[in-house]
Amino acid sequence: MSLHQIDSVNVLVRAHYLPAFSRLGRYDCALLDRAAWGRKSARRLFEYWAHEASLLPLALHPLLRWRMAEADRGEAGWNGMRIFAGERRAEAEAILARITAEGPLAASDFEHGKSRSGWWAWGDTKRALEWLFWAGHITTATRRRSFERVYDLTERVIPASILALPTPPRGEAHRALIDRAARAHGIATTTDLRDYFRLAPADASAAVAALAEEGVLMPVTIKGWSHPAWLHRDAKRPRRVRAAALLAPFDPLVWERSRTERLFDFRYRIEIYTPAEKRVHGYYVLPFLLDDRIVARVDLKADRQASTLLARSVHLEPGAPPDTLERLTVELRHMADWLGLDTVALGAVLP
Repeated sequence: MSLHQIDSVNVLVRAHYLPAFSRLGRYDCALLDRAAWGRKSARRLFEYWAHEASLLPLALHPLLRWRMAEADRGEAGWNGMRIFAGERRAEAEAILARITAEGPLAASDFEHGKSRSGWWAWGDTKRALEWLFWAGHITTATRRRSFERVYDLTERVIPASILALPTPPRGEAHRALIDRAARAHGIATTTDLRDYFRLAPADASAAVAALAEEGVLMPVTIKGWSHPAWLHRDAKRPRRVRAAALLAPFDPLVWERSRTERLFDFRYRIEIYTPAEKRVHGYYVLPFLLDDRIVARVDLKADRQASTLLARSVHLEPGAPPDTLERLTVELRHMADWLGLDTVALGAVLP
């Protein structure tokens, strides 16, 4: 893995905590908190737009400066923010000056800073702050209990040793990002590799071609895949796979849904934004990986008041092995222990 995708939904646990649990089992979430939002000397991660909002290793900061430069020129980011790179730049610079003088601030600390209604109804202050964030002028100093982002000057958050690293040419940065994506995937199409850090198609194709010429990526043909694929030269080929893991909806193994279908014959759609009466599998559904197959999907909720992990429903995939429920129950118990919940309540098991 080269990043943790951030998501604010907390019905189970915030999504950026889950991939580490899926791979490592029980761990102390405070370790990730300190690495992402702790003292400057303890920082190992920083927030930026990579595969959506993400936590990334500090070493990747130089590889994403081209994206910050594009945003600074008004060439990247959402349309509602780009205006602050041009005709409304003075407004953004006034906000930057206030952060410079007063220290870390959130959007709600500014007059008219709160959103009008709903998560996406951003006001002008929030849009200006997000442009400053995209452009690399500010970054996340911490997160409040509400998960609101608190911004500060980049040089007051990112260690000086990281900021002093040279900025590679744009094409070189793209090749390094595609290399990281290929190491994470092992085997993937160009589209899969591009999606990891959300590169433009032309940039990704050029990087893949260069890495193929260098022998870093090797072309392979996979039965049933309609597009050519690439194997990283350092990819490990295990003799067997023995694993049991509940996967976050934003886990890198399943976030590119077409790749999930190609690898596992598993069609996965998150239904948070689907009206309850139209949901097929549930509100917050985690695929269950068993060895080298995805064999079930589980609608999970952490009922903290009752100290219970609710598996509201379990949908088994066709051909799920006989020991699926047994191994799933063990994994649910591990998750409940990790979350500090006393009991597990298993709901309906459905085909």
